[in-house]
Amino acid sequence: MSEKNTLEKKVKLLMKDLRLSSMKNYYKDAVNRATQNEHSYEEFLLELLQFEHDQRFNNRIARLLKESKLPLEKTLELYDFKRIPMAATQKAKALLQGDFLERKENILIFGNPGSGKTHLLCGIAHELILNNKRILFSTCSQFVHELLISKRELTLNKTLKKLAKFDAIIIDDIGYVQHNKTEMEVLFTFLADRYERASIMLTSNLPFSKWEKIFKDPMITAAAIDRLVHHSVIIELNVESYRLAAAKKKQKQKKKK
Repeated sequence: MSEKNTLEKKVKLLMKDLRLSSMKNYYKDAVNRATQNEHSYEEFLLELLQFEHDQRFNNRIARLLKESKLPLEKTLELYDFKRIPMAATQKAKALLQGDFLERKENILIFGNPGSGKTHLLCGIAHELILNNKRILFSTCSQFVHELLISKRELTLNKTLKKLAKFDAIIIDDIGYVQHNKTEMEVLFTFLADRYERASIMLTSNLPFSKWEKIFKDPMITAAAIDRLVHHSVIIELNVESYRLAAAKKKQKQKKKK
């Protein structure tokens, strides 16, 4: 074996031991490029380190996205901000750096069905993940169902500790599907456990004045609202349903024909 091949083998073995897997696969091409372009040692090293850094970042973001269970298509790039009030747009864009997560603030988005609540909240969450934040998305129905299973199996505390590791939990469409009192009590347990410890992001088509329909009990309702609102940013989307607007536009185009 030539001295060059021996050296290359040793370099790759060291990269493997140091868990520089991306750099190990990229190394040979970088060597050839550095030789052809007469790069300095520093330029060559920088290229290798930058590649390893970028690959690790991309891999971590991919893992965070998978873990989040976010709808992949609901990004801010695909969100039509022209449909919502300017005040709502300004509030939403102010959240993208994630400072509210450090302050343990909640994000509450209200609006009629089809107004774009879920898309906006998921779009914000996508940006937070790009800033290396752990987010978990769930519909309210699925979330309550899983909490109730944990309670029945006497593992609710374990589940709450697991959820506490996320920077934000998204609960989508609270109040859209009616639940019984037992289900809402376990949801309140989660809200109380997370209060002032980490952020909750939620959407609802019901204003707070109608939340007694959700929690079934006036005292629990008041306590839930108090915990959510105490440290929060509230965004209201008082706009027409996107699907209804699209249907009207389609019908109008048919009439023109």
